[in-house]
Amino acid sequence: MFKKVLIANRGEIALRIIRACKELGIPTVAIYAAPDATTLYVKKADEAYLVGPGPIEGYLNIYRIIDLAKQKGVDAIHPGYGFLSENAEFARACEENGITFIGPSADAIRAMGNKVAARKIMQAVGVPVIPGTFAPITSVADARHHAKQIGHGWRRTRHPYLSR
Repeated sequence: MFKKVLIANRGEIALRIIRACKELGIPTVAIYAAPDATTLYVKKADEAYLVGPGPIEGYLNIYRIIDLAKQKGVDAIHPGYGFLSENAEFARACEENGITFIGPSADAIRAMGNKVAARKIMQAVGVPVIPGTFAPITSVADARHHAKQIGHGWRRTRHPYLSR
């Protein structure tokens, strides 16, 4: 079990994580940007710290968040969704600093972020995938060719972007 969890998100998702941690008896640390100082999640967390004047400077500054986590004795970070949850660099920074990233590994985030690579990985381990291509589609002719191969009928309509 974790000693203390930092929530690297805001709003309703932060509230949900705080509630789950409270049910498990785990203290929480919220981070917030100046405009969020009086929000409910900041009040409900066991501890809350200002990380920036605005959302981008605060919620997306990986190294400021990691430094704060280390200073406050945090052993796990929950990224919520969006923001840092899909950032392989953030997951790696947590790993390198001995902090558990509550989510997929940096390698998994990186692999699944590339849809072509993700498709290949899924098929290699037997996950059913819908018909498609393993290569990026780079032109309308390429799209038509692949659509025909998987049995999708291509209508001949005049579309402003496809009829060039």
